[in-house]
Amino acid sequence: MSRYLFLSLCMVFSAAQADDKTTANDAHDLAYSLGASLGERLRQEVPQLQIQALIEGLQQAYQGKPLALSEARIEQILADHESQNAEQPTVPQSEIALEKEQRFLTEEKARPGAREIEDGILLTELTPGAGAKAGPNGKVQVLYIGRLPDGTVFDQNSQPQWFSLDSVISGWRTALQNMPVGAKWRLVIPSAQAYGAEGAGDLIAPFTPLVFEVELRDAKG
Repeated sequence: MSRYLFLSLCMVFSAAQADDKTTANDAHDLAYSLGASLGERLRQEVPQLQIQALIEGLQQAYQGKPLALSEARIEQILADHESQNAEQPTVPQSEIALEKEQRFLTEEKARPGAREIEDGILLTELTPGAGAKAGPNGKVQVLYIGRLPDGTVFDQNSQPQWFSLDSVISGWRTALQNMPVGAKWRLVIPSAQAYGAEGAGDLIAPFTPLVFEVELRDAKG
C-alpha cells in the first residue's frame, strides 16, 4: 500500500510495540491514547474525514478480515491523495504567525477601555496617575508582569525596578513616555515593537505580541 496514510499508523502503533509491559488495566488507556494521537494527525492531514469509514477499514485490517476495497484501489486512492497534498502550496510559518497576531490584536482592540496609541500599541488604564513623566532618555521605576497571548507569564518582578528607556523594547519606550507616575496600565505591544521576526530564544516566538501590566512608581529625566 501507499505509505502516505499508513505512515501515521506506523508511527502511532510503534509506541505500543515498544512497550511490552502494558498491563490489562492499561489496555483501555493505551488504545485510547493511540486513537487520540492518530486522530490528531488525521485531523490535520485529512479534514472532513469520514470517521466511520476510517474505523471500518482500521478494524478490518487489524483483525485480518477481507477488505471492502481491493489492494489496487486502495493504492490508487492513497497515491492520488498524496499527490494532491504535494501540489498544495505550503503556507510559510511567518505568514501563519502574522495572521494569528493580527487576530489577537483585533480582539484586544475591541476590549472595553482599550485605546490605541503610537505604533499600534494598545493601552487600557487600570489606575490613573498624576505624577511626572519620563523623557525619551529618562529612567523609570516599575512593577510589571509580562504575558504571552495565551496568558503564559514570561517575565515579572516582585520589587520595583529601575530601567533606562533607551535599553527596553520599543513598545515600552513609547508607552512609558506617555505614562504618569502612579498610573497602572495594561499594554498590548505588537511584535514589531517587541522582538519582531527574531523572537527571544525559546521563550518568545517570532511575531509574538506581548501583554504587560505596568505600574509606574517613579520617573526621572
